[in-house]
Amino acid sequence: MKISITSIELKSPLHFFKLSIFALHISNQLKKSRCIAFKKKGFWVKHYTMTLWKNEEDIKAFTYSGAHLQAIHKSKLIAKKIQTIVIEMNDFPNWKEAQILLETKGEIYKF
Repeated sequence: MKISITSIELKSPLHFFKLSIFALHISNQLKKSRCIAFKKKGFWVKHYTMTLWKNEEDIKAFTYSGAHLQAIHKSKLIAKKIQTIVIEMNDFPNWKEAQILLETKGEIYKF
């Protein structure tokens, strides 16, 4: 199993509303995807997601299509920093472990 962990740090708390619109469309896409499980957490300008998938091909099919792809293209408008990592695990780590994985091994995109 593969777990995708992502964080987004917004440029401003005012961008939360735009993030919410993106998240609504992405959530609808996620429900129709091959995602097995989903968790989210966030407050103010820092937000996290974890998704569980059977394989990396399913992750890529979701990531590079539909609402998620549109959000990727527009992310630089609202994000200061995005971090992401895909790891081999059978179940979600706790949030503290997920944050450590992102900070130590994740890919970082700064805008």
